[in-house]
Amino acid sequence: MIEAQHYSAAGAKKKAVALPEAIFDGRVNEDVLHRAVVTFLANQRQGTAATKTRSFVSGGNQKPWRQKGTGRARQGSTRAPHWRHGGVVFGPHPRDYRLSIPKKVRQLAKKSALNARAREAALLVVDALGYEKPKTKPLAELFGKLGLKDKKVLLLVADTPAAHNVYLSGRNIADCRVQRFADATAYDVLWSDAVVVEASALAGVDAEGGSDDA
Repeated sequence: MIEAQHYSAAGAKKKAVALPEAIFDGRVNEDVLHRAVVTFLANQRQGTAATKTRSFVSGGNQKPWRQKGTGRARQGSTRAPHWRHGGVVFGPHPRDYRLSIPKKVRQLAKKSALNARAREAALLVVDALGYEKPKTKPLAELFGKLGLKDKKVLLLVADTPAAHNVYLSGRNIADCRVQRFADATAYDVLWSDAVVVEASALAGVDAEGGSDDA
């Protein structure tokens, strides 16, 4: 059983709580984590880099000099790759870098990432942040009381009406990401130095890393 430190919404320290065994079993699969991160980063690539081959460079339609009798090497075009302003050989062209992994592998990667943060005591549980309106100051103060100032923080919230206000409150804080627990990926968890999870987001969590009602 893995435990995490528990805090109130105001940052007051409470008794440690046991994390759901459906996800937090203490096992970290590094190979799956690596595959998930490579896939995520590959899918962020635009794939729009392009260079012109000799067929796309303007000019060079005629031979620069006659074939024989000049004493120089024969040339067919001034847009050949070895000429200045010529085409590019083996340059990049628009392509799709997108990769995919099976759903269960993606779920296992997220589970492994959460276990890695929990084993490092970098996963904290807080009571529900029921913000009635967006307000950055109380959220920043909460992070300060949790000792997370100047750290990259991933705040995972439950799927509640107040979640949007929490998101708006956190987007002005540097190095802070606010996401639903079900939407977080392995890369998001590994990006952060600490993961803060609403207690209500852990209720009803299944082995796939989502909620029973998600």
